[in-house]
Amino acid sequence: MTPERSGLQRAQKHAKSIAIVASGNFLEMYDFMVFGYYAPAIAKAFFPVGNEFAALMLTLMTFGAGFLMRPVGALVLGAYIDRHGRRKGLLLTLGLMAIGTLTIAAMPTYAAIGVAAPLLIVAGRLIQGLSAGVELGGVSVYLSEIAPPGRKGFFVAWQSASQQIAVVSAAAIGLVAGAWLSPAQMGDWGWRIPFAVGCVLIPVLLLIRRLLEETPDFLARTERASLRRILAQVGANWSLVLRGAGLAVMTTVFFYMITAYTPTFGSKVLHLSASASLTVTLCVGAANFVLLPLMGALSDRIGRRPQLIAAALVALASGYPAMRWLAADPSFLRLLIVELGFAAIFCAYNGAMVAFLTEIMPPAVRTAAFSLAYSLATALFGGFTPAIATWLIHLTGDRAIPGAWLSAAALLALAATLSLRGPRATLA
Repeated sequence: MTPERSGLQRAQKHAKSIAIVASGNFLEMYDFMVFGYYAPAIAKAFFPVGNEFAALMLTLMTFGAGFLMRPVGALVLGAYIDRHGRRKGLLLTLGLMAIGTLTIAAMPTYAAIGVAAPLLIVAGRLIQGLSAGVELGGVSVYLSEIAPPGRKGFFVAWQSASQQIAVVSAAAIGLVAGAWLSPAQMGDWGWRIPFAVGCVLIPVLLLIRRLLEETPDFLARTERASLRRILAQVGANWSLVLRGAGLAVMTTVFFYMITAYTPTFGSKVLHLSASASLTVTLCVGAANFVLLPLMGALSDRIGRRPQLIAAALVALASGYPAMRWLAADPSFLRLLIVELGFAAIFCAYNGAMVAFLTEIMPPAVRTAAFSLAYSLATALFGGFTPAIATWLIHLTGDRAIPGAWLSAAALLALAATLSLRGPRATLA
């Protein structure tokens, strides 16, 4: 076999593995995006408290509640993956994710079953959060372990890129449904259509992920630590995990601000049309999909840390001024410009951050430690970004105040980046 043909076969195998492992990652983010996009309609269906702001806040807090289970999922399911293998763990997380999706899609409204409706919705979100706590980490570690030397940033970036397909798909389905149905129909039952589409995809995605092969790195390990030992090793590296969480804060806050919160912000705060806000979100997802692998590849060339520092500094300086410019004269074009600018910053940072986070974690507990760090950032900061932004606007009356939240996240991420020197310096 010629070297060219051998190289082509390796490239095809890598592309197949990336597509398979990313398929379940798509479902996780798709469901979270749909919930964020249709928060006002979900609020009306399940939290009819007689106050629009209170109902929306309850819904956004429910959106965030799913993230509170992520640290639990990171530890328990992450330890399972580190002990039993990447393939088995990723199949398990996809199955749990499917339960949460089905729960929300088929749930009767508050008017039909009373208080059981919001309680069961919260339960569905908690199950999703449990699985999501390790899904991202499991996928990132898998891609990191199959990446050829010098291309880890590019490979790992496809984890985040696959999530952008979910962003685009959810927005596109929302636009199509909105064109066919009236606003009243969308508010009453049309919001369930995107969830139903996710349910239809579940068996297909489960079949696809069954084709996943175990990583050579995991197969080469001669010792598989017990759950107790894995948890002990994660605890021994608590400082590294906390700094890793700080590293991930900017990614999670920016991502949920420019995707899940954009439709609510555009329609409820800026008073733009729902279709305009969803169109902006679709453009953001498409831009992220293109930029993330490029930024991952760039970090392979110039190094993770310089790229992280530069992106965090730009975010720190531009967060509030950009949002103030948008809030001064809201329009579709201004929302698009600001969101695409934030998307570029997010991609530059995330393209280096995820690979860096896999590199600094001890190999024996890489999935659990990575997932815990990322889940803490999401649970404490990113997942509640829509709720925090809504509350800050209500508290201050300043429609640009979410930009200050972005800058605060960038400051914390910058401090964490400066505290981390690289894989060899940080392993316990």
